[in-house]
Amino acid sequence: MIRRPVLIGAAALLLAGCSSTPEPAPASTPPAPAAEPAAEQVKAEPLTPQRLQTVWWSWASSAEPGQNPVEDPTGQYCGDSQPFGVWLIAGTPGGTADRHCQVPATLPLAGPAATQVTQDAASCTRFLATAKGEALLDGKPVQLEKIEPTKITYDTEQGAKEGYSCGLWVRIDPLSPGQHTLTLRGSSGTFNNEANYDLTVVRLP
Repeated sequence: MIRRPVLIGAAALLLAGCSSTPEPAPASTPPAPAAEPAAEQVKAEPLTPQRLQTVWWSWASSAEPGQNPVEDPTGQYCGDSQPFGVWLIAGTPGGTADRHCQVPATLPLAGPAATQVTQDAASCTRFLATAKGEALLDGKPVQLEKIEPTKITYDTEQGAKEGYSCGLWVRIDPLSPGQHTLTLRGSSGTFNNEANYDLTVVRLP
């Protein structure tokens, strides 16, 4: 399971001094009450290429057996273990999947049309050299981001692993409530995959 990162705003500490003299202190105006601590601020970390790939591979690699979002053919598990601040989408291990998912209207979407994690940067570079892909939101193209090999540490069922991730990724701003479609297609060498999402975007209470 992925721990959702939470950034907490720091509150200042007010230190009170004390007098060492035994003489009574002259009367003075009572001190003003200490200011209330600043409210805690909870924000998602910036979704840098490294963080995007780290949270995605952790999400994809640490799912319970039989509930992997990449292998999910219908979207039954697409909402499971989503990280804080982003709603992740996934391609397939090969072939086509048609998924039906409910998505919060407040969250951006992100995921790969084609990606790979390898033990060394050179292997990821070779994968990326022949990678092709496209993303269609409501039938209109969305630009893909080419991410070069990036060293990451990600969670798996067997524990943390290190590797190099690369690929063609899409980022989508929060969607308006209602029905939307999203298609991810990607390939590299003999690998081909397509994921068709039927998205119901809802406002959460």
